[in-house]
Amino acid sequence: MSNESWSFPREFWIANFMELCERAAYYGFFIVLTLYLTDIVGFTDKETGIVAGVFSAMLYFLPPFVGAISDRIGFRHAMILAFALLTVGYTLMAIFHSKSVVLLTLTIILIGGSFIKPLITGTVAKTTSEANRARGYSLFYWVVNFGAFSGKTFVPFIRQNWGLAYVNYFSAIMAFLALLFAIFFFKAIENDKPAKTFSEVFTSLKAIFLSPKLMMLTLIVAGFWIIQHQMYATMPKYVIRLLGDSAKPEWLANVNPLFVVIFVVPVTQLMKKYAAVSSMLVGMILMPFSALAMSGSQWLQNGVFGLHPLTVMMIIGIGIQGFAECFISPRFLEYFSLQAPKGEEGIYLGFSHLHSFFSALAGFILSGYLLDAYCPDPKTLPAGISAAERAAYYSGAHKIWYVFLGIGLVAAVALFIFRLVTQEKTTQEATPSAA
Repeated sequence: MSNESWSFPREFWIANFMELCERAAYYGFFIVLTLYLTDIVGFTDKETGIVAGVFSAMLYFLPPFVGAISDRIGFRHAMILAFALLTVGYTLMAIFHSKSVVLLTLTIILIGGSFIKPLITGTVAKTTSEANRARGYSLFYWVVNFGAFSGKTFVPFIRQNWGLAYVNYFSAIMAFLALLFAIFFFKAIENDKPAKTFSEVFTSLKAIFLSPKLMMLTLIVAGFWIIQHQMYATMPKYVIRLLGDSAKPEWLANVNPLFVVIFVVPVTQLMKKYAAVSSMLVGMILMPFSALAMSGSQWLQNGVFGLHPLTVMMIIGIGIQGFAECFISPRFLEYFSLQAPKGEEGIYLGFSHLHSFFSALAGFILSGYLLDAYCPDPKTLPAGISAAERAAYYSGAHKIWYVFLGIGLVAAVALFIFRLVTQEKTTQEATPSAA
């Protein structure tokens, strides 16, 4: 039985390999996207926040719609189209750096990237059985995190030795490798369910927006993700501007998936006897401490193990984020799926990342304004200023994290109130009224 439960068809392994390549490409590109848009393309911090925010937000919004396209053209053709778009997009980003062309190439990457999640997760679903589905998804989840970890590990060497623009060549190569596997090795998988129409997708989206409980929880949990998105929106610029080009914010970002991989299974096991909202509340309470830690480099007179105090506090803050995510993400998906009408669980889960749509849009745009105010682009500082004068411009940089501390506190209190209200309502509905 155990041999059978670990046995997967060839398409399962090919799909997971392509997912590994795509995640390495995406996270290698995304961790330095705001640096690229500002330092290479020439957008201001505020403009970068808007561009990166819209790009990131739409990546979470579009998958259910492109999933409907995939159902019509078939998984294999959709895979080839997706990886071809990603290869072209990353290559153009490496070659052309004008604002108009970069906006076009980001759109190409956005469309290609939107296909990937429904395609790969759909392939995992179709190539596993009841006996091994849980193990199949756990392996898929490991591959996702390993891909993200490996991409961010290689990027500092490319950025520091060849330049920011060359990171896009790395992503293009990884996407092209996945494209070759899609063309030559991945066989077509029959879709045994009727394809969703755009009208049906919009109907499900409308139903979610008209569900007060779901929308309220989505907006509350967006408070967690606004802080989480700062790992990409604020942290890379913050670290490099305060510590210099030799810093490796990409490695700091890897603390998050490392903590998730280590703790997600034991945390889920520990909290399984508690309601989903109660588990999420634990994570929401932890998140303000993440922002507080990231603001606290001035608390340390000296670093630890030769690390700069700012690096130490970033590791602690990002580690808390990863630990908090273990309490929130799995249980949010569980709660979201339970609100779906029978037979609509799949399309509802397609929109389960609406919280990231809202949080990416708000988090990246807010980051641009905060960086401009407290940790400005060195190119915008007056020419010829002394080191002491330059330091003065960054003396309040840590205040950026106070804003996210406040957002985390508000979100935690809001979820606590949500839990009280929904529990009370459930109790009242369960109690028969007096005759």
